[in-house]
Amino acid sequence: MTFRTPGFGRRLGTGRTRLMLPILVVFAVLLIVFMVFTATYTNLLWYRSIGFSDVYTTQLQAKVALFFGAALLMTLVVGANVAVAYRLRPAYRPLSVEQQGLERYRAVIDPRRRLIAWSLLGLLGLLTGSSVAGQWPVWLAFLNRTPFNVEDPQFHKDISFYVFTYPFLRLVLGVVFATVILSIVAAVMVHYLYGGLRLQGPGDKASPPARAHLSVLFGVFILLKAFAYWFDRYGLVHSERGVSSGASYTDVNALLPAKTILAVIALLCAAMFFGNLLRRGMMLPGVGFTLLVLSAILLGGVYPLLIQQFQVKPDELAKEREFISRNITATRKAYGVDGAKVVQYGQQPVTDEKKLQEEADRLGGVRVLDPNVVGETFQQLQRIRPFYQFPDTLDVDRYQVDGKLVDTIVALRELSGAPAGQRSWVKDRMVYTHGYGFVSAYGDRFANGGVPDFITKNMPVSPDQKIKLERPEIYFGERSAAYSVVGGTGQQELNYPDNSASGQQSSNYDGQGGVPIDSFFNKLLYASKFQDKNLLLSGAINENAKLLYDRSPREMVQKAAPWLTLDGDPYPAVVNGRILWILDGYTTSNSYPYSEEMSLADATRDTITDTRSAVARQADDHINYMRNSVKATVDAYDGTVHLYQWDENDPITKTWMKVFDDTVQPRSSIPPELEAHFRYPLDLFKAQRTILAKYHVTDPSAFYNGEGFWEVPQDPANQGKRQPPYYQSLRMPGQDAESFSLTTVFNPRNNPQLAAFMAVGSTPGKDYGQIQVLQMPRNAQPAGPGQVQNSFETDTKVKSDLFALRQGGTKTVPGNLLTIPFGGSLLYVEPMYTKAAGGAEQQPYPILGKILVRYGDKIAAADTLDDALEQVLGGASTAPPETPPDDEGGDQPPQLSAAAQKAIADLQKAVTDYESARKNGDYPAMGDAWKRIKDAQAALAAAGQPAPAASPSPSGSPSPSGSPSATPSGS
Repeated sequence: MTFRTPGFGRRLGTGRTRLMLPILVVFAVLLIVFMVFTATYTNLLWYRSIGFSDVYTTQLQAKVALFFGAALLMTLVVGANVAVAYRLRPAYRPLSVEQQGLERYRAVIDPRRRLIAWSLLGLLGLLTGSSVAGQWPVWLAFLNRTPFNVEDPQFHKDISFYVFTYPFLRLVLGVVFATVILSIVAAVMVHYLYGGLRLQGPGDKASPPARAHLSVLFGVFILLKAFAYWFDRYGLVHSERGVSSGASYTDVNALLPAKTILAVIALLCAAMFFGNLLRRGMMLPGVGFTLLVLSAILLGGVYPLLIQQFQVKPDELAKEREFISRNITATRKAYGVDGAKVVQYGQQPVTDEKKLQEEADRLGGVRVLDPNVVGETFQQLQRIRPFYQFPDTLDVDRYQVDGKLVDTIVALRELSGAPAGQRSWVKDRMVYTHGYGFVSAYGDRFANGGVPDFITKNMPVSPDQKIKLERPEIYFGERSAAYSVVGGTGQQELNYPDNSASGQQSSNYDGQGGVPIDSFFNKLLYASKFQDKNLLLSGAINENAKLLYDRSPREMVQKAAPWLTLDGDPYPAVVNGRILWILDGYTTSNSYPYSEEMSLADATRDTITDTRSAVARQADDHINYMRNSVKATVDAYDGTVHLYQWDENDPITKTWMKVFDDTVQPRSSIPPELEAHFRYPLDLFKAQRTILAKYHVTDPSAFYNGEGFWEVPQDPANQGKRQPPYYQSLRMPGQDAESFSLTTVFNPRNNPQLAAFMAVGSTPGKDYGQIQVLQMPRNAQPAGPGQVQNSFETDTKVKSDLFALRQGGTKTVPGNLLTIPFGGSLLYVEPMYTKAAGGAEQQPYPILGKILVRYGDKIAAADTLDDALEQVLGGASTAPPETPPDDEGGDQPPQLSAAAQKAIADLQKAVTDYESARKNGDYPAMGDAWKRIKDAQAALAAAGQPAPAASPSPSGSPSPSGSPSATPSGS
């Protein structure tokens, strides 16, 4: 028989529940602490691995200081007012229905008031601290501010006041405002709860202590409002009220004095609230507050509106001329375009054939290989194995090849992951760890078959290649895995596939980069960070193993220099035998007085950013100041990060160099071999062309009328999206030799013709960064990009060539339409690629079909640029021949002549021979067949007839243009 004490089980269960609750709380707290520690300590380890630990600790210290400073201010001030309100509660409360209702709440709150108060204050402090901690850049920039030595035209303050001081003062004022407002709310709630404030009943609605307490709080609030009105005066330099950015006529002559008057009225109103401590009643503060509200409405709203409507609008240009001039000057300086040279061009184009031929002889290598098109071609010809990958958009650089500096299209063969069907954790994380190889091709020529003429290619890297490369491994790249474990003792990482018995050559990472992962403690931390138990349990992780993560170049530099805005297109370069990623860093601000504000995302968006994943889009930051202040590099092998000061006059850079001491190296420390690969950055150029579309007009009257404004044209190859800028080597008017430049064109607003050509020197030296704009005659503007593209598609001779390229399902892919100053006019060059029809298994890719050229009203298409130039400069007429009328069907092809029929037969025979040679791997025979294909094409074009489709073989033959639909991928 079992005896049970009544209630014993229930008391035991209750005791267990009470015991479990604190255990769960302690466990939750420990878990949170561990997670915070893991995140913080692993971040510190990562920063140490690249040598920038001070950047992280400085940020951390600033965030902690701001967090606790703001949290303590909010908690202490609001808590003090809650305590004062509680102590000033009336000893006796009149009996009323209102107080009887409140008594129930007081009975619930009073026993727990300390717990409730501290909980609410803690939550309030946490929210405030978290919000303010994110403003650490504003605080650190203020503490280390550097003067611009330029004054604004209105208040004559140094620009640094607006960039560094004004944002910090607004931050402080905002925190104090929030603290006072929440103190008022908390005090009102406590006074009401405990009877100091009443809504019902006879007599005063507020006890004298409550009235005094709230009078002080409202007085402080109004006093802060007076300071806010005073500081708002300086904010007028960012006004958008007028026809241009910055303080306008109405701002200066109406709103500025109104803000000053309102500040004085607010001071008087605050004095009335403080004076209420010495007298009873709320009449005087009420009068003052009413006066302030009415003044704000009349002086701050109605008066400026009247000035704008009845003084400015009837004579707007005269009133705003001075302020438009301020805006033009400030905007051009803020974006670095104040030194741009605008020259008139195109009034007297050269027509003499001899002089044109001399110009053609001086025309260097035109970059006809389009980096935005041939990514697929690199992928198919140089991928070697399916687990390697090239970006969609390749990069343009310059290299000394055979003693000559040539424009070069470059890309890295990065790793896309372990092969499909062979994946495992060890393979993914410890074997397939890095890419291999630097692939480059001449920018101004093609090899046989219309494919890129490679300078460096294949694997392993050849020791006698023209661009010397000692470290081809790519552990840090744009397509690197989330993390890899490398360098462990005896670890075998795939370096490159070969023809050995094992099928591969292996390597072992011995670079400086990476976080040690061979200790249990670090394994535990990173297993938690990546939510991957294999990091903790795997026995394959040996001594000296390192963990590589967060290793895309853009992410690494952004962490090392969080104050920079980075260009969206990092590019690789071979420097002293090593592959370095080169990145451009910008300092930006939205606080430059009188400067035009823009959306950086909108200004930099074009065909490449909209359609290509390799080029990052900029965030939608609104800026009105921009400088290319820093050049950064990341070693593709060991992840070493270097920051070099590029703009030595930028005050924002100098400020952050004080904040993060010894992280940015002086410009004098840049190795010459590295500097030779620097180029003018894309995103800065895009921002500057957006500005110059308007601000090439420097006369206020002409700017006000807006008739001379330009716009960036749409890409003729991708309608609906802006044409991107193009890197190319060219000789500008007045220059003795060609130089590497970044170029763009402008149309007049809402007009397809060409308004101007813009180029900036992109080779480090005396001409680097020099912007030159060639403005076309307004009464005889040449064709714009869209019109040139249309002329290519409609010219009878070119149309026949293009029709021939498009047979058999083959499609044409237009390359970049280059605009080149030539002979006092403009030369247009566009490579037209062909891409065979085929599915994913066939994997077609673009190869050169024709090069299209236009000069003046002459148009040509040829296999090479020289042939096309000879046609347009040799005096041959390009007047379209008469075409036979279409049948009723409308689109029926014309009858083929005997010459055309023979050319087609020759073409089909050559295509068959090419395909047969391709299957047998007979490259000499392929070259011979390719030449016969081109000859047949030329004969067909001479016959004036479009080519019908040649019958492809089942395995995939060339199109009638001679473009193979599938060629050896190199595997």
